[in-house]
Amino acid sequence: MDRLTAFDAGFLEAEDADRHASLAVGAISVLEGPAPAFDDIVAAFSDRILQVPRLRQVVRRQPFDLSAPEWVEDPHLDLAHHIHRAALPHPGDDETLFRFAAEAMEPRLDRDRPLWQCWVIEGLAGNRWAMLMKVHHCIADGIATMRMLTGLSDSGGGETYVDAVRATRNGDGPRREPSGPTLNPLTWARAMWTTASAVTATAAVTVEGTVEIVDGLIRGGRQSSLHGPVTAMRRYSAVTVPLADVMAVRRAFDVTLNDVALAAVTDSFRATLRRRGEEPAPDTLRTLVPVSVRSDDAMDRVDNRVSVMLPYLPVDVPDRVEQLRIVHERLTRVKASGQRQAASTAVGAVKLVPFALASRVIRALTSLPQRGVATLTTNVPGPQRRLQLMGRDVVRMFPIPPMALRMRTAVAILSYGQDVVFGITTDFDAFPDIDELTAGIAEAVSSLAAAAAAGRGASEGGTPA
Repeated sequence: MDRLTAFDAGFLEAEDADRHASLAVGAISVLEGPAPAFDDIVAAFSDRILQVPRLRQVVRRQPFDLSAPEWVEDPHLDLAHHIHRAALPHPGDDETLFRFAAEAMEPRLDRDRPLWQCWVIEGLAGNRWAMLMKVHHCIADGIATMRMLTGLSDSGGGETYVDAVRATRNGDGPRREPSGPTLNPLTWARAMWTTASAVTATAAVTVEGTVEIVDGLIRGGRQSSLHGPVTAMRRYSAVTVPLADVMAVRRAFDVTLNDVALAAVTDSFRATLRRRGEEPAPDTLRTLVPVSVRSDDAMDRVDNRVSVMLPYLPVDVPDRVEQLRIVHERLTRVKASGQRQAASTAVGAVKLVPFALASRVIRALTSLPQRGVATLTTNVPGPQRRLQLMGRDVVRMFPIPPMALRMRTAVAILSYGQDVVFGITTDFDAFPDIDELTAGIAEAVSSLAAAAAAGRGASEGGTPA
């Protein structure tokens, strides 16, 4: 019997807690045209899709939620319910594609059927076509979803940037072979002391992290137009920046790719607030940053394995290089504070609680009107090389993050080939200026790349925003 974990089922509970939430993640693949015949596309992808168990299974809940829901095969699976055809109106540009994507992602997936949908989209400018894949978050997190979707390509997948990062990490430094049993009592005592010290230190860090997370969710910072309830309608936009620029900034300022991306997001949110006549403060913008805790031996598992961090983004700082420095320092401090460990511990503890109790606690917590976090920012490492579908090159990919829990914006950062793509989902009413938000990200990355090329360090000042 294949059951959902309490954490996976929590995405269903969070969706139930807010009638305006739709917790599905999405991705758009833009392909060189012309598009094959629709029937040929359906025939080609039917076999590939049915190779993924979760895409042919439905969630069956138990009476009164006394035990965890289970995944069961859909005896009436009909791909006509899942694969749809659409055509964009003229001119078929990015704006038109993004508007279609927002409307496609708004409705909740039908829980009486497998929790995914696919659109074959024709009429794109430049003789191109696209595919939009929509999958419920209860199936998988960002890394698992990306691996699942790339598995539908002609090559059956490919090396992703997360593979490269893990290979580099695992190759650093000499490896220590585990020592065998010993009769030396001094070795026993040393081992027991080391273990006890590690457990004590971990417990202390975890408690500190728990306090920070609870405080971040309950105690709201300075309220702004970025905070507030959401409606059922969405806007979507995306922007692509050269990976080479991001990597140049990373090397010049000795930070991570995620630091660079978050600094660019910070600067654009700052510009958004100022455009709206609001003065950013140090506690104006707190973001939820999912962190993968997926081990190497679980890379092929389709499920959710994430922890979280809740840093403040320095939208009060006008200098872009200074923003980058502060983002790096805050993420480093948050990682050391134990927020990731606390969230991972909470997820692990949920597994020990009877599901009937865990589901009710999760539903109660997700229904609370949290005021502390305004946005979600998630980084998903994508394929290092371009994919092909039915012999056509996938020239662009756009990630589509979900929205819930009163967070009016969600930013997904995807590395694909030689690009870094920022996909942004917002509440329709709260962000009529979404295109300016995405444009601001590209401008910030360009400015940081110029500062890196000029040889300026973080202490030498940057380009004012």
